Amino acid sequence: MAENEEVVDVPKWDVALASLMRDECRQKGSALDIADITRLSRENSIRFDDIMETVFALCIHGQWRYVDASGNARSITQEEVDKLYVERRIYEKDLREYNGGWSPLNA
Repeated sequence: MAENEEVVDVPKWDVALASLMRDECRQKGSALDIADITRLSRENSIRFDDIMETVFALCIHGQWRYVDASGNARSITQEEVDKLYVERRIYEKDLREYNGGWSPLNA
């Protein structure tokens, strides 16, 4: 690396989508579920799988958490997310087992 080169940290997720999700979670006052994410996707003309990719990345890197419908916090791994890309995208139908909600750890 050259002497004058600046090291830039590249986020592991889409920071604009993360901000949108955090704001939505704050407004709702509770965790976001698939219906909320689907609505946000449609309202903002953002691909559903782009939002989900961001949410999963936030969970994997310890910024957000997923809690299932029974109230149990559940970790999410990159391997698990990779398996969801059956048709090269994540669709709502692929997330049937995710019947809980996502929320930031530091709300």
